[in-house]
Amino acid sequence: MKKKSWHKDTLAVRGGLDRSSHQETSEALYLNSGYVYDSAEDAAAAFAGDLDRYVYSRYGNPTVAMLQKRLAALEGAESCLAMGTGMAAMFMAVASQLKAGDRIVASRALFGACYAVIDQILPKWGIERVFVDGTDLSAWQAALSTPTQMVFMETPSNPMLDVVDLKAVAALAHDAGALVVVDNVFATQTGQSPLELGADLVMYSLTKHHDGHGRIMAGALLGSKDLIEGQMLKFYRQTGPSISSFNAWLILKSLDSMALRIDRQVENAMAIAKALADHPKIDLVRYPHHPSHPQYDLAKAQMRHGGTIVSFSVKGGKNAAFTTLNHLELIDISNNLGDSKSLACHPATTTHSSQTQEERDAMGIGDGVIRLSVGLEYAGDLIDDLNTALAAV
Repeated sequence: MKKKSWHKDTLAVRGGLDRSSHQETSEALYLNSGYVYDSAEDAAAAFAGDLDRYVYSRYGNPTVAMLQKRLAALEGAESCLAMGTGMAAMFMAVASQLKAGDRIVASRALFGACYAVIDQILPKWGIERVFVDGTDLSAWQAALSTPTQMVFMETPSNPMLDVVDLKAVAALAHDAGALVVVDNVFATQTGQSPLELGADLVMYSLTKHHDGHGRIMAGALLGSKDLIEGQMLKFYRQTGPSISSFNAWLILKSLDSMALRIDRQVENAMAIAKALADHPKIDLVRYPHHPSHPQYDLAKAQMRHGGTIVSFSVKGGKNAAFTTLNHLELIDISNNLGDSKSLACHPATTTHSSQTQEERDAMGIGDGVIRLSVGLEYAGDLIDDLNTALAAV
């Protein structure tokens, strides 16, 4: 785009737009896997890097390129790589940058699959891993007193919504020589800007708020041009985690409404957090922008809004949580999040079931915890549904 100062809401609709010679209004969908050349010399030049053009859709595709440019504009990043899933993006971030003998320090409170990659896969490759309480700055200081190649964190965390001081941890990480990677899914792209707070690489599951309609799976990594288009791009092309152009096109269309959707979801989430805060059958409510959150001041300073997730603990443990979930009539039971429909799950037996009881206890994931992804429904109906379900406990 010619103008560089457009608001993010404008960039979400028009960023990266690349019209073909047909001058179509909507983004074009290129479903081809390959490309043809005018001559053998052109093909050779393209593969030698002397001719800037598409050669194979595992390497690049016009529709995917539009998505990557738009996401980068929204993030304030120089470059972006879109992938087939959020976990492909997470794995790309660590596998393309770390090698045997390296060290990674991560916040303990992570999505189950992210935790497993760091805890179980990386050590097999000779990579040392250290987990810390992400909310404890002294724990970060101690862990990063040793040279480190990567710091990985999720803030707010899944599912207890712990908030990490991004600016402070990024400074400590850089002093230790580490690359800072932030999973920004729960904060959303409209709610937090990790690059502005010192992060080097931002990760998303585009499956969540970017699509927002429960249709497709996708992921993305964003950062500097040197970082994204260097070793990471080579790894991307060689290992093939590319996103389909159809899925990229769907996300492009969903970005038109993402800010509007998230605004409504955030409004609903805050209303629900307030409604549940004093409920007699709930002993804990977590929402970053609710005053009861233990890192409330940090969340207000670091996040433009509190996100779309509310987590709460029902008195009575697992049986009480299951009773609540089973008596919901409007809210669906699902381990997905960021959808236009409200979804609830029991993390201890779903998203974090692969972790041990000890690991879940360290993250504060009790047996009574329910994670609620708040959708676009009328807030009063959602609150009524929760109250009715809790009445059955």
